[in-house]
Amino acid sequence: MQVLIVNQAEVARLLPMDACMEAMAEALKAVARGEALLPRRQVLMLPGAAGAFAVMPAYLGPGAVLGLKSITVFPGNHGTELDSHQGAVLLFEAERGRLLAVMDASSITAIRTAAVSGVATRTLARADAGDLALLGTGVQALTHLEAMSRARRLRRVRAWSRDPEHVRAFAQRAARALGIRVEAAGSAREALEGADLVCTVTSSREPVLAGPWLAAGAHVNAVGASLPSARELDTAAVARACFFVDRRESALSEAGDFLIPQREGAVDEGHIRGELGELLLGRCRGRQSDAEVTVFKSLGLAVEDVAAARLIYDNAVKTGSGSRVELGGARDAGA
Repeated sequence: MQVLIVNQAEVARLLPMDACMEAMAEALKAVARGEALLPRRQVLMLPGAAGAFAVMPAYLGPGAVLGLKSITVFPGNHGTELDSHQGAVLLFEAERGRLLAVMDASSITAIRTAAVSGVATRTLARADAGDLALLGTGVQALTHLEAMSRARRLRRVRAWSRDPEHVRAFAQRAARALGIRVEAAGSAREALEGADLVCTVTSSREPVLAGPWLAAGAHVNAVGASLPSARELDTAAVARACFFVDRRESALSEAGDFLIPQREGAVDEGHIRGELGELLLGRCRGRQSDAEVTVFKSLGLAVEDVAAARLIYDNAVKTGSGSRVELGGARDAGA
């Protein structure tokens, strides 16, 4: 059987941000409607805390496709020639279990994660929001900048990283790729002054954002931390915010941004107002005033990878993109 192979550059071309945002919104609504099967990811932490190896399967209906993302996460790759996230997404059809495609996971992860943040921003941020603070300038920063520019009209963008050289390099990439001017901030607090949109996309395990630094009415996409022991937001930031997640089950087992304040007694499970898919379906309340601070805690769901892979596959078939290899799957006629 022939299998479609889609490389990193082709993924970026076949998964445009606007279309990906729409696909992510539909996938999250499918989760809220019970139309997806989504076991928790399995994560193997490597010796010496060098990195992690994760396996994320999912089924997505309607349309009935299966998928699996297998990915390594090595934060130490930041600043090298390699992405921090590397791996592959496998897409199957669900009628007979045929493998349809193998795709680069680095670019899918970067684009679909930012697209979900874009959906959250479009749904939760104030209509007039446009002053963006980016904390972190790694692999997620550029796609998040693009998604924020799709969700709201940006007036100003400030970025901060612990390494000023990383900020300068990121500003140059943003200018080349998106035509957006990025100002370098001397500290996270400086980047947040007056910001009404915030994306935390760091690899930090300790808070980089303190609650008192947030302007009234700000919306925060908390993206970088995905372990129970790691967080980017301090307890005060979580406690003062209207808190939303991609999936409750995942947040209550993996989101240190929520679990650590919960262990401290600052919040309980009721502090999670809803899942993003529930919000999109009108099943929970979103922003109630221009003064509220909202937080969307993103952990990343396998159903998002499957939805992205399905969109890439459809676009590849339409345009004749990718390459095909014989990989097997047909019954041996001599058996």
